[in-house]
Amino acid sequence: MRKKAINSFKCIFPAKSVNESFSRYIIAAFVTQLELKVNDLADIKTAVSEAVTNVIVHGYNKPEYAKSQKLVFLSCDYYSDGKVVITVRDKGCGIENVAKAMEPLYTTAPEEERSGMGFTIMQALTDDVRVISKPGKGTTVRLIRKMII
Repeated sequence: MRKKAINSFKCIFPAKSVNESFSRYIIAAFVTQLELKVNDLADIKTAVSEAVTNVIVHGYNKPEYAKSQKLVFLSCDYYSDGKVVITVRDKGCGIENVAKAMEPLYTTAPEEERSGMGFTIMQALTDDVRVISKPGKGTTVRLIRKMII
């Protein structure tokens, strides 16, 4: 049986670079109820920032999405055992090979100033990163962090 969240939120916003910082503020405001250590808060904000940046940069970067509504779906659930589950989702082009995309330094645009470390950073700052993606349907990134309160 799945546990019910103590508290949660859902938010939808345009996949624009200006909204990357917005996502950090939203998640920070929500998790402050947990009275986290500064380092824990910074880790969560950075992991979310990386996931949202991936949507903005990669999620809708194919020509067929040029005129579509490019959205980021951000949600967070907090459970009684201290677990925080953050979900960042898009309805974009998806990832052909998730395992390859999660390799450190992998990038689909080597000519750009991209480090290919987004998933690696997310993994370093959370307890678990789960990625579900279907080409042409979008990607869901679930960041799980057990908070010590």
